[in-house]
Amino acid sequence: MNPNFSSALILAPLLLQPLCAAVTVETAHSPADKGFKIDRITPPARNDAATKATFTLVDGRRDGNGGELAALHNGRVPFEADVPKDNFFFGGQGGRIEVDLGSAISVKAIRSYSWHRDARGPQVYQVYAAKGDEAGFQKEPKRGTDPLTCGWKLIAKADTRSKGTGGQHVVSITESGGKPIGEFQHLLFDIETPDADNPQSGTFFSEIDVVDANGPALEAVGGKVVKTYQAPDRKYTYLVDSTVAPDLTEWAEKELMPKVYEWYPKIVDMLPSEGFKAHRTVVLEFRDDMGGTPAYAIGNKLAMSAPWFRSQLKGEAKGSVVHELTHIVQNYWWAREKNPNPSPTPGWITEGIPDYVRWFLYEPESKGAEITRGNFARANYDGSYRVSANFIHWVIETHDKDFLRKLNTVAREGRYSEKIWKDCTGKSVEELGADWKAANAKRLGL
Repeated sequence: MNPNFSSALILAPLLLQPLCAAVTVETAHSPADKGFKIDRITPPARNDAATKATFTLVDGRRDGNGGELAALHNGRVPFEADVPKDNFFFGGQGGRIEVDLGSAISVKAIRSYSWHRDARGPQVYQVYAAKGDEAGFQKEPKRGTDPLTCGWKLIAKADTRSKGTGGQHVVSITESGGKPIGEFQHLLFDIETPDADNPQSGTFFSEIDVVDANGPALEAVGGKVVKTYQAPDRKYTYLVDSTVAPDLTEWAEKELMPKVYEWYPKIVDMLPSEGFKAHRTVVLEFRDDMGGTPAYAIGNKLAMSAPWFRSQLKGEAKGSVVHELTHIVQNYWWAREKNPNPSPTPGWITEGIPDYVRWFLYEPESKGAEITRGNFARANYDGSYRVSANFIHWVIETHDKDFLRKLNTVAREGRYSEKIWKDCTGKSVEELGADWKAANAKRLGL
């Protein structure tokens, strides 16, 4: 049993109209407020057969406040009750979901997990199964069609409403004696709203597991993996969430956090402005749903793509965090509080400043923002990221050592205009850009 799971549980095995000869439907309920706490019934798994299955919304409407179908088989569960985006639920009166396992497997168990503080906890559904080669088989029958008429076999009915409303509800469908339920490729869940008079009571389904009798040993899903860190001066608090990437927990603690301890306060000190206070708590979260984006920052939260970080632990990982920490300190959202009509800051400045901090202060030896013969022709001062970082560095070195602070201040306060360049250097940004380009041409012998 996973140590994150507690035995403090109300559990009552119950037969709920099994349709196969010896199929048993067992249900459980837990009033837990934090973390999945399931006992006797196996906890959710991160490597069951449903993990790589295809889930299709056959009928009904997904509630837009909830997660996509992927939430049902992503091997993750909410950390607390009533987290809509971590659950899938229907809007209206339920619907049907088809699960294609990819090929026929020996199904040993079907389990469903839900969690809500109130009416959206109970589960009410019928589950059908098919191999896919049955006569007249229809893969996606709408609710007006009886699945029994188009190749499906009714496996069981589940209803946990007798357990009460709020809390965690679990259904486990198995064959007596541990035998497989049958050989199936397709499952069809016909899900009802627990309270027919309340269309806002659609069950918060957190995970659906399908266990292959010939599959690997199940790996239980744990709760949130969040560690709290404080630098020796205890001035700032950092939370690192490695729930989706537990393998990166040790790297974050030993390799990343020392850099964060050092550089977050440095960045705060180099980007001050009157009345502004940087976030005292910073959250760093590994994610697995960011596509090709390596990292981003919003407010005091820094998101890190776990797949990308794994590939860059000896490369750009730490530098990308320094870049995003600079965004957190920039906090240009603050302009709306300081200025009722803030002027926008160009994106090349918003991104150029963090890349200046990264490439010229944090890791200057890498020369990651150099203007070279290879990129000179397309290098413009407003090219953003590394190129704009190089331009900002040149302005600081040749005209005004305090220009970074001044530029950031007008941006943060919603007062940016090109006048800042003239005021600080005596030249317009276009003139500075031309001088910078000429200086690089001379340096490169072009």
